[in-house]
Amino acid sequence: MQHTNHAKAWEFAEDRAFARQSQTLIRVRAAAEQAGVPQTSAAQAELLSLMVTLTGAQSVIAVGTCSLVETVALLEGLRDGGQLTAVDSSAQGITMIRDVFHALEDETQTSLRAVNADVNVFLPRLNANDYDLIVVAGDAANYQATLDQAPRLLSERGTIVFTDMLSQGGVLDAADRGEKTVAMRAFLESLEANEEFDSTLTPDGTGMAIAVKR
Repeated sequence: MQHTNHAKAWEFAEDRAFARQSQTLIRVRAAAEQAGVPQTSAAQAELLSLMVTLTGAQSVIAVGTCSLVETVALLEGLRDGGQLTAVDSSAQGITMIRDVFHALEDETQTSLRAVNADVNVFLPRLNANDYDLIVVAGDAANYQATLDQAPRLLSERGTIVFTDMLSQGGVLDAADRGEKTVAMRAFLESLEANEEFDSTLTPDGTGMAIAVKR
């Protein structure tokens, strides 16, 4: 009964968030899913947008693999200010993000940058203490690599958020030995043991970990 109630609560929150999406998010989600690229839940996207407000972020990095909805949600949270850097190592993902940025560049005052690069190569090149919020999604390889750079990149009390921490529910199944599921289990242990951050795991979307720089 308790599990059923939790499932109903998730569905209720998702339906409400889905109904509140902007027209831009609706278009972006539809285009991505038509291209065969699954996107994050509406409730998780709404929370990411709110995280920008909660943290007062003006400089945001979105690390992902075809994570269009998450990127646009962060852009909407910036509310025509600050800067958003989207990093995607996949050819498909960066093309889609650049198309979205090009369509929105006349509608926002936010500085937009889309970079096609591996996080291990790009993030070490960025200035230290310049970023307020980092959001990580996509390939499992993005997670630890970004966490390793986060203490240097983030400003004082900066925040880093990791989505899909439950690997589409695979982490909940002890028998699931899929590549990303195994990686997420190991990463969660690494994050919780990291003494440079205070962190928590939430069940939003397909799992979200939020960590604040100490």
